[in-house]
Amino acid sequence: MSKAFTKETQTADDDDEVSLPPLPAGSKNYITPVGYARLKTELLALIDTERPRIVEIVHWAASNGDRSENGDYLYGKKRLREIDRRIRFLTQRLELAEVVDPAVHLGNSQVFFGATVTYVDDMDCERTVTILGIDEADSAQGQISWVSPVARALLKAREGDQVDLPTPAGVRTLELLQVHYSTLFSLLSLAA
Repeated sequence: MSKAFTKETQTADDDDEVSLPPLPAGSKNYITPVGYARLKTELLALIDTERPRIVEIVHWAASNGDRSENGDYLYGKKRLREIDRRIRFLTQRLELAEVVDPAVHLGNSQVFFGATVTYVDDMDCERTVTILGIDEADSAQGQISWVSPVARALLKAREGDQVDLPTPAGVRTLELLQVHYSTLFSLLSLAA
């Protein structure tokens, strides 16, 4: 039987997509207007630009003949699967997204979604974190997901409050020093 009529098999590395953690069961996918716009922009870029470009490459490579040893064709097909998988993921996440503008809490000293909180733990280590959605939080930027243990401990507390954070090493106490909300989320969403 010719290789042209055999089914392509997926290799193990095809499924090695770095993805975000699943949403907790029954919870909403809270996201800021900026985070929503970023995901939507990525989705549209994949659909309108990246996928058609790769389809064109695959079409060209397929027209060259033997596909079994054609690197452009094999890589292109693999890249198409990755793009399609990412499109499905982004589409599902955007459908479930509930956009919440943190600026509505501007001036509030209580911690809600979108707050930037400065706290000190019981080991006198001061940290500043911003509580954002699962799909937009970047720990390297000092951002944490609203479902993370630290964020769940901080939510609804006020400046000056002490909250307990259960950890594998025992319960730690966090004291909230400052809570503020940025208008940046609203300003960027208006510009988009």
